[in-house]
Amino acid sequence: MLFSRRIEHCQVCGTKVEYRVPDDDNRERAVCPACHHVHYVNPLNVVGTLPVWEDKVLLCRRNIEPRKGFWTLPAGFMELGESTEEGAARETDEEAGAHIEMQGLYCVINVLTAGQVHFFYRARLLDTDFAPGPETIEAQLFSEQDIPWGELAFRTVRMTLEKYYADRVSGQFNVHCADIR
Repeated sequence: MLFSRRIEHCQVCGTKVEYRVPDDDNRERAVCPACHHVHYVNPLNVVGTLPVWEDKVLLCRRNIEPRKGFWTLPAGFMELGESTEEGAARETDEEAGAHIEMQGLYCVINVLTAGQVHFFYRARLLDTDFAPGPETIEAQLFSEQDIPWGELAFRTVRMTLEKYYADRVSGQFNVHCADIR
């Protein structure tokens, strides 16, 4: 089922919208019958990092829903006015209090059912001093054999970790793209 962010009222004038295909368009949109403003609902960007210290990866145990108590890479919604890389660094600081050096885009995963695009950057941890924020119960380093695979919060996190461990064997870290339907 496709995630819905259905618009009920015009964001310009407040009139109840109608759903129809506007002229010169190819899909149904929320259109205001009073001011004729067309409302577009586009995917949300989720940005985060894959922080690494030696042979270990930093994971955060979520203190918020969805999936409270499960482990994730530090990530969250991108804010207006920031790049995907800036957002990923901010989220890593907010969720883990980790000091990192960005190493480039690593995974782009389209989560079609949620209306999201997830961007994960590889990052090198500069130290192991973590100060988790309120959205995180704890931040912890895991070696590959100790990853809590059954307690990962999201498929995008699992996919990113699986790609990372496969790439680590070859020593080649390419950008990966995938779709989750």
